[in-house]
Amino acid sequence: MSNSFEISFSDNGLVPVIAQNIETNEVLMLAYADITALSLTRKTGLAHYFSRSRNEIWKKGETSGNIQHVHEIRVDCDGDAILYIVSQTNNACHTGKMSCFHNQIIDVISDGSPTSKFFLESI
Repeated sequence: MSNSFEISFSDNGLVPVIAQNIETNEVLMLAYADITALSLTRKTGLAHYFSRSRNEIWKKGETSGNIQHVHEIRVDCDGDAILYIVSQTNNACHTGKMSCFHNQIIDVISDGSPTSKFFLESI
């Protein structure tokens, strides 16, 4: 069954994208995509994202070799987040870790300001 569905891109034309490993279900990373990056991902089967810092589309692994082959593209029920189900070549994180989510918050020291301190432990 195929249905038309509207994706809610933010005011800057982006939608958050989570990449999840198809074999382990591990969440690998969070990035953003615009309509062009999403279309390129669908067309090529390779993960494309939009770099907010460089203001351009990038193909994951183009320079690092850490390619993501996309098996499925899913959208959440609200239409405001995308999930790429991927086979990951090498590591997903630029730090060399498999997942960008390799730090666990073990304590928070908050004074109510936006600059609260967090103590992390690498997992």
